[in-house]
Order: sequence, then structure tokens, then C-alpha cells
Amino acid sequence: MSGSKVRVNIGDQTLSLSNLSKVLYPETGFTKGEVIDYYVSVAEPLLAHLADRPLTRKRWPDGVEAQPFFEKNAPRGTPDWARVVHIAEHGDAGVDYIVANDLATLVWLANLAALELHVPQWKVDANDQIQPVDLLVFDLDPGPPATVVDCARVACLLRDSLAADGLRCWAKTSGAKGAQLYVPLEPTSSEGTSGYAKALAEQLSREHPDLVVARMTKQVRAGKVFIDWSQNNAAKTTIAPYSLRGTAQPSVSTPLTWEEVEAAEHVADLRFGPADLADRLGDLGDLLESMRATQQSLPMAR
Repeated sequence: MSGSKVRVNIGDQTLSLSNLSKVLYPETGFTKGEVIDYYVSVAEPLLAHLADRPLTRKRWPDGVEAQPFFEKNAPRGTPDWARVVHIAEHGDAGVDYIVANDLATLVWLANLAALELHVPQWKVDANDQIQPVDLLVFDLDPGPPATVVDCARVACLLRDSLAADGLRCWAKTSGAKGAQLYVPLEPTSSEGTSGYAKALAEQLSREHPDLVVARMTKQVRAGKVFIDWSQNNAAKTTIAPYSLRGTAQPSVSTPLTWEEVEAAEHVADLRFGPADLADRLGDLGDLLESMRATQQSLPMAR
């Protein structure tokens, strides 16, 4: 893609894409056109994970070296064909969220430099009503000098503890410093997932005090991995699989095999950019596809 503006047809929609040669990642020269191309290339698995989930965007209209902003409400100029869902519970006047269920919406958002796509652990139905939680998430955040390699060690500990409770989980990188684990569930409450995640995080922090911490206090997190169980609050969102991140160089929140998690020795082993994803999807497919077809019962207590 090149030029200052181009009109494209996507399905039944016509979009005007602008400033495609604008560099959004100065360190590598990665342009807005390349951002759009990337999102088109991963649209099939990405849209499957975004489907029916109200979307919070983080935008860098002047590139990743400039100040970004989070956006929940549908912006001025939102096309009438984009799905917009009003959530009355969020904010004094409610929030009009974008729901990205189609390629045209994804490309339109990428053209707005919405590099990061964040979603909750619940969906809305065809009548725009909030549905019960269907995912439990563990957000693994390393406190320097700990790295994503230490997160991989904690991910394995979590996997084994979850398995003891009869639960299967799936791993991905955050695309930034850490990683996440997903546990797909039968419809349940965020209070239930938060309570379970907190109890498991606290158990692992007692069993592995030199590696794991379950408290948010930054002073106790140096050199350890914080298991952020609070991500299961219904108001919280998590970076979507296959989303770009607004890091100095373009990176991607990437699903992982457990072999990759277990074998990781260097940060580079768990760092993936847009160019890596085409090969990974070609070779491995969507590693989270089976997760979307899985429903598990959350244990009542640990």
C-alpha cells in the first residue's frame, strides 16, 4: 500500500484509507499501511477471538514514540455499518463500544492507528445484552530483572495446578513483557473466576516465594512474576490474541505451544513480530482454536 489515500472495497463496504505511508514504528520504519496489511493477514483467527466482545482500543495516531490514548466509546465518524453496543453499566452515561465482528471494521480501526485491541472475558448477545464470563485469565507480569522466560516457568506451574483441578489452559505472549494463560469455561460469574484465580495465585506464591507474587504492591515484585488475578474483574480487559502492541518495534500477542513455553531460555524465544505470524499460522494454525470449542466447569473452591 502506498499513497496518501486509497479507497478499498471490503465485502459490501467501501473504506477510505489515508496516510498509508505514515511511519507508526519509527525504529523499524513500519508504516500504517503495513499495520493494515498485518491485520488483514491475521483477520480470520483474530476476528474469531474478537467476536461479540466489546472492544477497547489503544491508539497511536502519531506513532509509538508519541502519546497514545485509550478509547472505549465509538469515535465521531464511526460508519453506520459498524456494530456499536451500548453498555449502560460502564460510566455515568454508559459506553458505546465497537464490536469488531468483520474484516471491514478491523481495517477501519487499523486505519485509525488502533494498534492494540483489548477485550473483556465476556461477550454480548444478539440483543446487546452482557453474557456471563466464559474465560478465566491469568496475566503474568515480570518484575525486572525477571523476564517473559520467568513467566514461562510460572505458566507451567499454573498449568499443572489447573490440571490438578481438572482444567485445561492455553498460553500466549502478551506481546510486551509478559504472558497470559486462558482457561475457557462454561458461563459463570466474574466473582467466581476472580476468587478462584486469586486463591490459585496465592497458593503458588506460598509454594514458590522466590518466583511468584500475588500482591500488586510493586515493592515486592522485583525479580518475581506477579500473577495478576484481578484481570478477571468484569470491568477489566486483556490484550487480544494476534493484536499488535505499541512497543518500540512491532510485536504481537502470540499463542504458544506448550513445547515452546517449556523450552524457552531467552526472551527472543518468546518474542514475535508481524512477519513471524504468517509462517506460524501456516505451520501451526490458530493454536487457540480448540480453546474456543472448549467449556469447563470452574471448581467451587480450592
